[in-house]
Amino acid sequence: MLKFAVIGHPLSQSLSGVMHNAMLKELGLEGEYETLDTDNDGLVDRIKYLKSRGYAGFNVTIPLKVLITLFLDSVDNLADMAGCANTVKIMPDRSLHGYNTDIYGFQKAIPAKTLEELKNSTVTILGTGGAARAAAIALSMSGVNQINFYARNIINASEMVNYLRGQFPHITFNLKQMQSINDLSDSKMLVNSTPIGMRGKAMGTSPIDEPVLKTLPADSAVYDIVYNPLKTELLRLAQKNGYQTITGLDMFVHQGAKAFEIWTGKQAKPEIMKIAVLEHLVD
Repeated sequence: MLKFAVIGHPLSQSLSGVMHNAMLKELGLEGEYETLDTDNDGLVDRIKYLKSRGYAGFNVTIPLKVLITLFLDSVDNLADMAGCANTVKIMPDRSLHGYNTDIYGFQKAIPAKTLEELKNSTVTILGTGGAARAAAIALSMSGVNQINFYARNIINASEMVNYLRGQFPHITFNLKQMQSINDLSDSKMLVNSTPIGMRGKAMGTSPIDEPVLKTLPADSAVYDIVYNPLKTELLRLAQKNGYQTITGLDMFVHQGAKAFEIWTGKQAKPEIMKIAVLEHLVD
C-alpha cells in the first residue's frame, strides 16, 4: 500500500489529505495520505519514522520547508534555487530527494493574461518564508523587474533576499520592515505569503489595513496563498475595492498535483483534487 503524509505545524487547517486521498481513489490506487503534526524539534524523529515505516513520500509545510533541506540527499533545480522544499520522495534505498512544487503551483494559479501584464512590473510580497521564496522565484521567472519584500524581522530575512539577488541579478529586490508598509502605488500585484488570515491563525484578520491596500493601482491583483478559508479577510477587502483576486486554492491544488505525479508517476487530475478540497472548505 502506498503511504504519504504532510508534516508541519500547525496542521489543523490542512486539507492535503483530502486532496491526495481523493486522487488515490480516483486512480484506483491502494494508498493513504496522513496528516502528521511535526514541529522543528520533532523533525529528526519524524524523518526516521517516515523512512522506517515504508512511506513513499511526504509534503512539507510551515515551518519546516527550509529546515528540511538539511536532511535531503539531493534536490531538484527549483528546490536548489529556492533553498527550500515542500515535497520529498523517499527512494527505495531510503534516501530523500527534495522538490519545490510551490513555484510551479504559484505560477500556474495566475491567469495567463495577468501573468503577461506582470512583465517588467513591480510586485510586493508580504513575508519572507518558504512560500515567499517560491512566489519570488516564480515571479522572477515570469519577467517582473522588481520585488518588494516586507518582513517582520529584516535581519533574519536579509540572507534570503541576498540569495535571490545572486540568483536573479537583473531584478531589483528590496527588503522593508512590515510595520513601515504604507504605499503600494508602484505595485502590479500584492502577494500575502504569511499565514495571517488562515483558519486557526488570525482568521478574519488582514495582514495590511484597508487604507494601505487602497493605494494599489486600480488594475492590480491581490494574491493570497492562504486557501483555508477560501476568501480571507485580505481578499474580501480586495474584492470590495475592485481588485482582481487570486485565492491560494489553485496554488495548493497545482503544487499537490505535481507532488502526486512525482511520488506515483501517474498523471494527476487537478480538477478532481480541487473539487475534493472545495467540498471540505467551510466559509
